[in-house]
Amino acid sequence: MHIKTKKGKKNQQNKILCVRLTGNRTYHQSRLYSVRVPSDEVVINYRYGLPMITLTLPSRQERCRFTVKPMLTTVGSFLQDVQNEDRGIKTAAVFSTDGNSIPTSTPMEILLMNDFKLMINDMTYDVQCPRKEKLSSEHTTDMDDIRALVQRMFTALHVEEHQVKTEHSLLERIEELKEQLQPMEELKAKIEAGSEAKTNRLLWTGLALMSTQGGILAWLTWWVYSWDIMEPVTYFITFGSSMTFFAYFLLTRQDYSYSLIKNRQFLYFFHKRLKKKDFDVQQYNKLKEDLEEAEESLQRLRQPLYLRLPIQEIKGKN
Repeated sequence: MHIKTKKGKKNQQNKILCVRLTGNRTYHQSRLYSVRVPSDEVVINYRYGLPMITLTLPSRQERCRFTVKPMLTTVGSFLQDVQNEDRGIKTAAVFSTDGNSIPTSTPMEILLMNDFKLMINDMTYDVQCPRKEKLSSEHTTDMDDIRALVQRMFTALHVEEHQVKTEHSLLERIEELKEQLQPMEELKAKIEAGSEAKTNRLLWTGLALMSTQGGILAWLTWWVYSWDIMEPVTYFITFGSSMTFFAYFLLTRQDYSYSLIKNRQFLYFFHKRLKKKDFDVQQYNKLKEDLEEAEESLQRLRQPLYLRLPIQEIKGKN
């Protein structure tokens, strides 16, 4: 929509001005102005705190004013609004004063800090940005306080919704990890049971061998030979056992105790069976770590202190 003016004197002609609102059109309503602009330059001025860019549309040779919201509008959306206003514009781009191309994702707030060049089709315009006055320190502090207050209000209003979505996502993650771990846990339990049984059989075999050794020594002492002959034999057997225990310590760097020997033998059988069954130990450990991390995150999420809610008393059962 635009407003046309009547013709004046013979050598004087007024150009047509149209106003264009860029960015989100929900919260701002465009206003139309009719002004006399004698040149085709791109002009930037501020009205009600918002920058207004006035330029000439090449097809209709009309002056059009675009109202920009610096923090919401990007260079790409501004150029798209210009092309939508004049279908005759084939190319539109923005360059810095030294000729470097400015990305379309750049916010207009950043672009309007310095002078730039606007290229429309084959025409290039040198755009001078007016310098805005710097805000006082007190005003800046007030703005920071307002932003912090808005952030706290937003958090208070949306914390419950965010908590529910996060909790649902964590529960789905935990369920997925448990499904992946279930077959591996079943296989691991079978391997543990087999390794435990084999370790117990080995311990009972050791007890049987020791009992057999004691019986043979008793038979040789009281039925075949005398104590005088068997005493040196038992001495060397005892000394040989001590050497065996010391060699075990040198090899394993562990004290010779029945519990440590049992655990060591169990781990030996366990890892041997894991390798035989092609059990992926690294994947299993990774899934267990992810499951533990997800459960800890869910526990922290459900804590009243994390949600900044009052702690509820635990009521006893009647």
